[in-house]
Amino acid sequence: MVPHTTDNGVAHLTLNRPEALNAITPDLREQLIQRLAEASCDPDVRAVVITGTGRGFCAGADLRGGGSTAGGGRGVGEGEGGARGGGDGGGRDVGDGAERDVGDGDGDGDGDGGKRTADGDRKRTADGDRERVAGDVARTLRLGAQRLIAAVLDCEKPVIAAVNGVAAGLGAHLALACDLVLAAESARFIEVFVRRGLVPDAGGAYLLPRLIGPQRAKELMFFGDALTAPDAERLGLVNRVVPDDELPATAREWAARLAAGPTRTLALTKQLVNASLDTDRATAFAAEAAAQEINLTTADAQEGLASFAQRRTPRFTGR
Repeated sequence: MVPHTTDNGVAHLTLNRPEALNAITPDLREQLIQRLAEASCDPDVRAVVITGTGRGFCAGADLRGGGSTAGGGRGVGEGEGGARGGGDGGGRDVGDGAERDVGDGDGDGDGDGGKRTADGDRKRTADGDRERVAGDVARTLRLGAQRLIAAVLDCEKPVIAAVNGVAAGLGAHLALACDLVLAAESARFIEVFVRRGLVPDAGGAYLLPRLIGPQRAKELMFFGDALTAPDAERLGLVNRVVPDDELPATAREWAARLAAGPTRTLALTKQLVNASLDTDRATAFAAEAAAQEINLTTADAQEGLASFAQRRTPRFTGR
């Protein structure tokens, strides 16, 4: 589901469910988390690009897309704002049918109404759905969508989102968690949760205020309107908007520049910036000093200093 290639130090991860606007199933989510973890520890990977196929980047979570959830069942809290694949953010409602009640069924059990099952001795309703109990939603979120967003934020390599179309709900937050965001002119970002009476999840209430401030974040989350790529750039959610046909080449160019840089320096810089809004000045300054101390032990830092003294272009190796 996630075709991936590594080319000149760049790992390309492609969401490949165009018929569903690349809505994320539990299996797809787990593949993405695994690929990001592999990129972190692979010295030959020095940058990551995430994009989608077809008309969409990612229409959110597809709770009926197959696979098992980490929480042991599907339902609200899997990064809602998904789609069946029918919406495109341009007037139609991306997310139709995606926000379903906890207990939508996980395909197991014998379907005999209120009898208990071997799945945690959990009852089922008359319709055969698994009975909801306290903690299901929080557990599904914690072990599901939140793990994916954390995997992007914690990846030790710089991650670029190449947003080729609609990014809704979990899909929008997946893009915004990336270190750099490139968007095609046709891209749309939608905080779709409010349209279903849902609280934003998948890290949205954490990410958006840090990117654009609380007032703008509330506007997007309260109204749930589709945000065009130029407007997203104006607000600071997107680094650059390019014509649709130029997006792949621009993403490759940016990734190549990152892959040619001092990889561990970029990792430490990412860590410092991501932590900066959660810490006080003294803590941030101490972290900065410690990071520089560590960084100066790397071969790339030594090469950077030597190249400066010798008046030549540095040749970083990622070590």
